Amino acid sequence: MTATQMTQVANEATTLIPYGIVTTSAKGKERDKAMDQHQYYEFGGPWGVTAMMLIFPVLMYYFWICLWFYDGQLVHPTSVDDIVPFFSRMWDHVRQDAAPTVYTFTIYTGLMAYELLLAFIMPGYEQQGLPVPSLDYKSLTYYCNALSSFYATMITCAFLHLTHLFRLTDIMNNFGSMMTVAMIWGWAASFLTYYITIWNGSQMRMSGNFFYDFWMGAPLNPRIGLVDLKMWAEVRIPWMLLFIIALSGACKQYEDYGYVTANMAFMVLATGLYLNACAKGEECIPQTWDMYHEKWGFMIIFWNFAGVPFTYCYSIVYMASHDPSKYHFSTP
Repeated sequence: MTATQMTQVANEATTLIPYGIVTTSAKGKERDKAMDQHQYYEFGGPWGVTAMMLIFPVLMYYFWICLWFYDGQLVHPTSVDDIVPFFSRMWDHVRQDAAPTVYTFTIYTGLMAYELLLAFIMPGYEQQGLPVPSLDYKSLTYYCNALSSFYATMITCAFLHLTHLFRLTDIMNNFGSMMTVAMIWGWAASFLTYYITIWNGSQMRMSGNFFYDFWMGAPLNPRIGLVDLKMWAEVRIPWMLLFIIALSGACKQYEDYGYVTANMAFMVLATGLYLNACAKGEECIPQTWDMYHEKWGFMIIFWNFAGVPFTYCYSIVYMASHDPSKYHFSTP
């Protein structure tokens, strides 16, 4: 071996993982080092991300109001003189029907706590992630038990509903308030994660602009013991809650009309199949860009906690709040 080859081997990073050996060349290490530094702004920079952080919650309220109170129409001021009254009406809807309560806070927080508990105790599969440059190419272990957690959650939901300890219909009946609680948790978790990371000095790839860094996140691999919070929040909260919202809509229909429409049953099936697929394929997530490179900030946290479950369910919300005669499958 020549001196040049010996130097090249010495500069390589070798990581042993269960399914083989990953070797990173010296050139690759240089590229990794560059990628772990802030290089340029995305999403429109500080102004763009600040606008999105402020507008997203407003849009979520607006679309919910349109669906629940205005038959799905995109309402707007009818004249210049109606602008101020229009915003007053919108605020009244939020104040009266979406204010957080102790009950809805307990429901949402209880689900999050239960899913976190299941992430610790349910049986699953240990999967190795890709070598992480910022950890000197160490490969992290991910505990993949979303599938068993999914089954445990469904059994728990059925027990609570059938015994009347907690009726699933309460989620749809308190949808606006639940959405507000989810937004509060999204903001709170984002601030908490950001400042804890800054406090312990583990932040990375920071731009120096607070608003942009808050949006993108400070930590790369936030963990509580063996649970990777980023992977936990990617499947256990948004898709689990979305499926439960679909079940809540179906239960509400059954209580109101004595049957579940084919349209609602389709949404229960669709969201259930999607969640089932995510849970079964959870061991594929640790090798993705989300785990390997994407930081955990407001962009991901807010949408996992609030954005995904409370916006991907609009068809369910419409059907749960309207008589079945208002909608039907198209027929020849």
